[in-house]
Amino acid sequence: MKAGLHQSARLGQELKVNPRLYQAMDMLYMPLLDLQQHLKQELLVNPFLELIEEEEEEVEPGEETAAEADAQQEAEAGETSTPADSDDESRWEEILLNGFEVGGQREERDDREHYEPTTVATTGLDDHLRSQVRMLDLSERDEFLAEEFIGNINDDGWLSGSLEELLVGINEVVQKAADERDDDRDAPLYTMAEAERMLRLIQSLDPSGVGARTLHECLVLQLKDSGLVGTLSEKLVRDHFSELIAHRWVEIGRKLGVPAGDVQEAADAVAKLNPKPGRAYSEGSDNYVIPDLIVEKVENEYLVFINDANLPRLKLSRAYQEIARDKKKFDAESKEFITSRLSAAQWLIQAIEQRRQTMLKVMHFIVDRQREFFEKGEQSLRPLTLREVAEAIGMHESTVSRVTNEKFAQTPRGVLPLKYFFSSALKSSDGEDVSARAIRATIEKLVAEEDPKNPLTDQALVELLERDGVQIARRTVAKYRDQLKVLPARMRKRL
Repeated sequence: MKAGLHQSARLGQELKVNPRLYQAMDMLYMPLLDLQQHLKQELLVNPFLELIEEEEEEVEPGEETAAEADAQQEAEAGETSTPADSDDESRWEEILLNGFEVGGQREERDDREHYEPTTVATTGLDDHLRSQVRMLDLSERDEFLAEEFIGNINDDGWLSGSLEELLVGINEVVQKAADERDDDRDAPLYTMAEAERMLRLIQSLDPSGVGARTLHECLVLQLKDSGLVGTLSEKLVRDHFSELIAHRWVEIGRKLGVPAGDVQEAADAVAKLNPKPGRAYSEGSDNYVIPDLIVEKVENEYLVFINDANLPRLKLSRAYQEIARDKKKFDAESKEFITSRLSAAQWLIQAIEQRRQTMLKVMHFIVDRQREFFEKGEQSLRPLTLREVAEAIGMHESTVSRVTNEKFAQTPRGVLPLKYFFSSALKSSDGEDVSARAIRATIEKLVAEEDPKNPLTDQALVELLERDGVQIARRTVAKYRDQLKVLPARMRKRL
């Protein structure tokens, strides 16, 4: 076999997709806020797009809007679209049916806009602690040590690492600074006594429990700040922590010589403490949800609306179309620009409407399928998959996935993500499918209504579910109970 460079000819077909198809795919994927920003950007860069004024939206039934009339006129004239563009537009339904699986290579698009969420400045835990330290009368040396402590406190409010590790790190910094100054004198390294004193100072700051190294220490600090030193609650944390975690009230009461009921009440006071005090100052921003769809009950019927009141309503600019019609005024480059921009504007308007219709189709099917949920609640939620919706509305499963991704619906049952309505199925005794989410809701309800002195075991939950016709294994009940963050029966028992 001879190594080297060779040339060969190959005949083949390759479908190269117009970037506008990917723009349409992205628009299906976009939540409402992202779509608003995208349309505003398109208004800035495409002169053939303009906003529809409110008075223009009041069109009599059967009357065409200006945008529709202009688009129709241009389409009939055959002057605005290239053959490739026309082919893309005519294949829109096919694209939805096939889930954008059109093959070929995706063209690179350097002009795509990406929008990052704008966060509101908040005071994080580090800043909160620094503001308190600055109010103390500390030396420059102590301030430097305090800053090292604050820098080693994690988001939970706990001190990361041991005092020994912290001392090694800060003394390396001190020694390196002395070496850079070419100072022959020994650098004044920090001692363990200074570190312990600073730890006590940090642990005295707000929030209570900050600077703890273990859960035990965190709870002890909070009990001290709450004035519960010397109480039964403090004894439980200090001397019987392992039994406290295991809810062994009788065993603890026997050792302390107190009733088990009193031990449980003291444990309830401990349970109200915050094991992660730093989370209250987490820098994670709040995410405010604007629903993309609205479901309302009107005269015993559930109606679905697109929440697009704040979405820019676009139309083709009549003024620019008049200018574009007289093509004799323009050179070849200008004609190409005009044709591409006008075609892009028409495509965008069509893509917006197709997105709207697709979302309505999906939500209408969900509402019809989950009517009992809207009437009775989560326990009546029926199993549903993306494939079922896709087959019912005649579209590809990936198209339905894009429509439901990060979309929310305002319903009589609250604002819910569209993914909420999808869940796997379990078989009932009569052969019907039951939603796994509905079973979790039933388990949660049964536990909430149980006798606290005689809580339901996992096997008892299995038997109650089987009485309702749901066939389920005990390990599955245990898994769902863990997902609901419900403790086992032994640890839920009240004395």
